[in-house]
Amino acid sequence: MRTGYYPGCSLQGSAAEFDISVRAMAEGLGDELVEVADWSCCGATAAHALSRDLGLALPARNLALARQQGFAEVLAPCAACSNRLQVTASTLAEDARTRDRIEDIVEMPLGQTPRVWNLVQYLQAHGLDALRERVSRPLAGLRLACYYGCLLLRPEKRLGFDDPEQPASMEAVLQALGAEPVEWPLRNECCGGGFTISKPEAVLRLAGALLQDACAHGAQALVAACPMCHANLDMRQRAIERALRRRLRAPVYYLSEVVAWALGVPASRLALGKHLVRTPEPDALVAATAGGT
Repeated sequence: MRTGYYPGCSLQGSAAEFDISVRAMAEGLGDELVEVADWSCCGATAAHALSRDLGLALPARNLALARQQGFAEVLAPCAACSNRLQVTASTLAEDARTRDRIEDIVEMPLGQTPRVWNLVQYLQAHGLDALRERVSRPLAGLRLACYYGCLLLRPEKRLGFDDPEQPASMEAVLQALGAEPVEWPLRNECCGGGFTISKPEAVLRLAGALLQDACAHGAQALVAACPMCHANLDMRQRAIERALRRRLRAPVYYLSEVVAWALGVPASRLALGKHLVRTPEPDALVAATAGGT
């Protein structure tokens, strides 16, 4: 396969380890990710709140570039980026007048925009059976809590790949890797999102509830597919522990990290050390459980 790749801003900065693991994962799947040349910010998450046209024009420019460069599919791993690109693509397909106006703004023809995948959809497109066949290091015995957050599943009308109230797509991926997804009720609740700077106390409360609930249901670690969610659960975890007066130390993996590891990618290529909460190789968690530590 040859897939267009839209890393977005976060994966070029604060979530660089997400970018590293996505590229390694794609290589393990036999896919060639080709970065969309001259891509620019998609506007997430503020642009559409300020101006509808701006919120559509920024993603539309990237879709037009991907189309010009011959990509039929584009992977946008960041949940916010994929959300804005997918919402824009479907809006432009449904509304010819809006499409014409946005074409005038970006000064580029839009035409038939490429299909945009988030990380879970990308794995679904490869097929779970194909994924299962490529696993060389099964995650047998590893209890993981899938965390979806808000943007990966909503709006349902535009995304539509999973049930936003009772999602199961990430769990299916982990099961294909041999892991044991845990059942926990808060897997699609908000972590505080963009309030990490403006209202950190809200993030501590919301993300703290998520971490406590995942641990209470037996999770050894959490798995996320959104850089903002990962930042709130990982970066804020020490502050959450102080607020709760409780030790959590729950590793938070990106979904691409556990997939890549199960496919045999060396841990040295996954930048797990960039996480603020110590994040061991997955088999170390299994061994620790087996040893009763």
